[in-house]
Amino acid sequence: MRVVVVGATGNVGTSVLRSLENEDRVESVLGVARRLPGLRMEKVEWAAADIVEDDLVPLFRGADAVVLLAWLIQPSRDLNKLWMVNVEGSMRAARAVAEAGVPALLYASSVGAYSPGPKDRAVDESWPTGGVPTSYYARQKAEVERRLDRFESENPEVRVVRMRQGLTFKKEAAEGVRRLFGGPLFPGTLARPGFINFVPEIRGLRSQVVHSLDVGEAYRLALLNEVRGAFNLATDPVLDAQEIGRILDARPVQVPVQLARAGARLSWQLRLQPVPEGWLDLALNVPVMDTARARQELGWAPRYGAGETLLDVLEGLRTGAGLDTPPLSKQTSGPFRIREFITGVGRREP
Repeated sequence: MRVVVVGATGNVGTSVLRSLENEDRVESVLGVARRLPGLRMEKVEWAAADIVEDDLVPLFRGADAVVLLAWLIQPSRDLNKLWMVNVEGSMRAARAVAEAGVPALLYASSVGAYSPGPKDRAVDESWPTGGVPTSYYARQKAEVERRLDRFESENPEVRVVRMRQGLTFKKEAAEGVRRLFGGPLFPGTLARPGFINFVPEIRGLRSQVVHSLDVGEAYRLALLNEVRGAFNLATDPVLDAQEIGRILDARPVQVPVQLARAGARLSWQLRLQPVPEGWLDLALNVPVMDTARARQELGWAPRYGAGETLLDVLEGLRTGAGLDTPPLSKQTSGPFRIREFITGVGRREP
């Protein structure tokens, strides 16, 4: 089996490569990214390509499957660029899959594609995918889902799988996560459980996480099984302030939603951190996901619990962990994170 992974240098992409590297039925992998990495793996070749501009058909031709992970979260102040890459670029890649005659497309969707839903019970993959209106990330994930519906109806010969994963972390992705969501002022050295004494308790804030390596395994299993459709990916337990406080031995402190939202917006406007308040809206509104389908039909069994996943990424933040790829390398930030400051914190990609 030959697999093409588009967006192979990021958090999930490097985990997918690791899973495919250890799979005997996968003979070769082509990792596609805009910027070539230093990372080397035995089965992996690399190609540089931009999903918005470059001809992807020659890269896809002869593949048994394409895994589409390419997605921009920054620059959060340039919604047009994000739309062109995330929506138009994703569908450009999907059309190239069909044109190249590739029989399977695995797409990285997200819990963010879901319409607002319950926090006190879990919903399955039939929950509507209308997104959260105030989140550009959610709107774009939902739009790709709608366009994939049409793509599937027009290309029934292509087996389309959509992975709707929760917040995805691993130690080696910590620098990338910090750049995207924390910004250059985030004090990574303080990400030590003993230093975290308080956890903000915001009404309605309950989130699911999943370890990136477990997500990589889910993609491997979906490649090897003749499955179609959407799969929720998350691990237990659901995280709220009480549970995080238990994990970190920290005390929950109540914070009003409007105060938290105003703080997120003001700090973004002042360029103190790179994400607007829509990310808080997303966390407050997306439903809790039921992962039974992935466990039953894929045989997926996550090895990491939510607490282990949280502690793993905190260790990565504390130690500056990374991999030799542009999205995950500590060197991408430059000395004293100077390149992040130069980008205007959310104005351009670091």
